[in-house]
Amino acid sequence: MSKLLEVKDLKVSFNTYNGEVQAVRGVTFDLNKGETLAIVGESGSGKSVTSMALMQLLPKPHGYVKSGEILFEGEDIVKKSTRDMQKIRGKDISMVFQDPMSSLNPTMKIGNQIMEGLIKHQNMNRTNARKKAVELLELVGIPHPETRLNQYPHQFSGGMRQRVVVAIALACNPKILIADEPTTALDVTIQAQILELMKDIQKETDSAIIFITHDLGVVANVADRVAVMYAGKIVEIGTTDDIFYNAKHPYTWGLLGSMPTLDSDEEELFAIPGSPPDLLNPPKGDAFAPRNEFALEIDTVMEPPMFKVSDTHYAATWLLHEDAPKIEPPESVQRRMQGFSNTGSKDGEK
Repeated sequence: MSKLLEVKDLKVSFNTYNGEVQAVRGVTFDLNKGETLAIVGESGSGKSVTSMALMQLLPKPHGYVKSGEILFEGEDIVKKSTRDMQKIRGKDISMVFQDPMSSLNPTMKIGNQIMEGLIKHQNMNRTNARKKAVELLELVGIPHPETRLNQYPHQFSGGMRQRVVVAIALACNPKILIADEPTTALDVTIQAQILELMKDIQKETDSAIIFITHDLGVVANVADRVAVMYAGKIVEIGTTDDIFYNAKHPYTWGLLGSMPTLDSDEEELFAIPGSPPDLLNPPKGDAFAPRNEFALEIDTVMEPPMFKVSDTHYAATWLLHEDAPKIEPPESVQRRMQGFSNTGSKDGEK
């Protein structure tokens, strides 16, 4: 598969009154054409900051890329000017944000907001742009699109507003769609509809998707690969099957263990103890060690490298070292992984 995006040792910091917050601390991953990569982790793990860096939307001058490369089709986005990025945003790389009301202009009709990108990036006249806007609203499942074009965001429900945001993001047939927790504010039914919509659109357009969420369960049947982030780093990355059936990092075990299932008893629900570290002063060694019941002595001294589990699966935990004790995931996590196997994998459901 051809690589659309290559992120190499990306480090992003924010200058604050208290000092430098090291929000992203050496993230590396790639994205292939037509692929869905999910980036998961708790709030504050660096997921959204990574996505903002990809779009050069960091709040300057306080937020900045400290080092690293973001190669889009071989060209480093980090080095591009604001003018150059304006040509890329919306046209080649689009983004769907968590809150549609913060993405939509409340004073503009929906039709004009969709047409804006078509006129700017596709050089369409207003007549053709309007026709395309109607098609896009139909594509995302909004009834009576001709009428809806003339309405304002407040006249739409939350789920429909998010569909409009997806339509705007897809207007110029982007090669990469970044979805930053696009379903968090929606109820479960609408959430499922939006996820299904994104899967269907991807099949039609062959676009690549970066799906950012704190909920592993949301991505189980959406992603091709999953990157687990903690304290500004990717601690485990692999195919969806790798992560859900054969997770190796204790943090991933914690995320899996905290997922409720239909057949789990209420008292079985698990919460990861403690809270993420302060990235003003990142801890020495493995940042997850203070919250990790399986932490080794070396975890407090030396940061683990990425160990290779398979050709598609890597995890940064000293438990994978040849001299480490053999530790299995907790029983609750093993039951969940076994449950995923019994219900069928993402590929098996296709």
